[in-house]
Amino acid sequence: MIRILLAEDEEAMRTYLARALQNAGYEVIAVDRGTAALPLLEMGEFDLLLSDIVMPEMDGIELAQRCAEISPKTKVMFITGFAAVTLKASREAPQAKVLSKPFHLRDLVMEVERIFGQQAHASI
Repeated sequence: MIRILLAEDEEAMRTYLARALQNAGYEVIAVDRGTAALPLLEMGEFDLLLSDIVMPEMDGIELAQRCAEISPKTKVMFITGFAAVTLKASREAPQAKVLSKPFHLRDLVMEVERIFGQQAHASI
């Protein structure tokens, strides 16, 4: 089963995204900040880091850069509500997909499936 580490500081969004990904058949561990994600990346194997870009303490770009050092096989995908941040992310982490808010949960699941080359697990 594909394991996703979700870092999102907004509780409602974090719950919403985690539930959608779990319903699509993924194992999801969700945290509220980048600094909480780091020890999990060090301890376990994650297939995907799904991170908001704008978060307290450590932003998603720094988290992705640390993830590349700690767990180089982990793929990265960003979610953000800020267009200017999207441009910065694409320059600083060119391998990462950026999904801009608002988006439909189906779009999120489709992007994750594209990353791993899988067919739909469930309809949302």
